[in-house]
Amino acid sequence: MATVQNTTFAGVSLKARFDATLASLMNAAKRRKVYKTTFNELSDLTNRELADLGIARSHIRRIAIEASQNA
Repeated sequence: MATVQNTTFAGVSLKARFDATLASLMNAAKRRKVYKTTFNELSDLTNRELADLGIARSHIRRIAIEASQNA
């Protein structure tokens, strides 16, 4: 008795995976730029300017991370 097995690939194409990877890398680069910009701008402020904004110097990193996650 002979059997025939037909298999097809219904997965995601190589191009689609490449496009998704590229989009992910571009998104990560955008978020990193927002993080660096926010961090550098807040770090450049004096303690008095930060106090006027209600920001402690120890919170700069957390604020930059939050800004990058919302980008």
